[in-house]
Amino acid sequence: MINPLLNKLVSTLYPPTCVLCGAGGELGLDLCAGCLGDMPWNRHACLRCGLSLPAAHPVGTPCGECLRHPPPFASCHAAFRYEDPLPTLVSAAKFRSRLNVARVLAECLVLSLEEREVRLPELIIPVPLHPRRLRQRGYDQALEVARPVGRALAVPVDTGSCVRVQATAPQARLDKEARKRNIRGAFQTTQPPSARHVALIDDVVTTGSTVSELTKALKRGGVECVDVWAVARTA
Repeated sequence: MINPLLNKLVSTLYPPTCVLCGAGGELGLDLCAGCLGDMPWNRHACLRCGLSLPAAHPVGTPCGECLRHPPPFASCHAAFRYEDPLPTLVSAAKFRSRLNVARVLAECLVLSLEEREVRLPELIIPVPLHPRRLRQRGYDQALEVARPVGRALAVPVDTGSCVRVQATAPQARLDKEARKRNIRGAFQTTQPPSARHVALIDDVVTTGSTVSELTKALKRGGVECVDVWAVARTA
């Protein structure tokens, strides 16, 4: 546990500073009040897939696609729509070793989860990188988001129950059907997860192919309920 006095001293010596404009942070975050308020919060979304919905869509009901083809996971909660400045922030955390930005995004995800009063799982599982990609990058951005979320919500983070066994091509270059083919069979459970209800954490959910494939692997390993928590959801 972090010593409160030490934490206060660190905050005094290194006060929160907005990662977007450099102003003083708000609520202990490295985001100022203005930038925090201007973020594209994803408050009106499909509870099943996290897709942002028009204001006229009844709150709490699935989108049309989820009614026709329900995903294997129970729900998807994304803090933000993938709109400016999210591409810049996610890219900084994912490709430029800006782990402080990953922490800020994690803290925003916690704020969003608490606002929505999301039911907490027994375990948090970050979407794993293939070992080759991990060696190239030096860190797993999903894990860097998962750790602060787990600490804030007092939910253990599990990095040992599943692995990525295929070094797939980057999903961003592919369309929806190609993403499904590309990611098929990419994950395996290495040991039965010690929980019936888990939450997957990823930076961005686009078509949901990656988290769907990982959900299937976890369910084969004995998990009953899988939720998805993401920093952002694309349109």
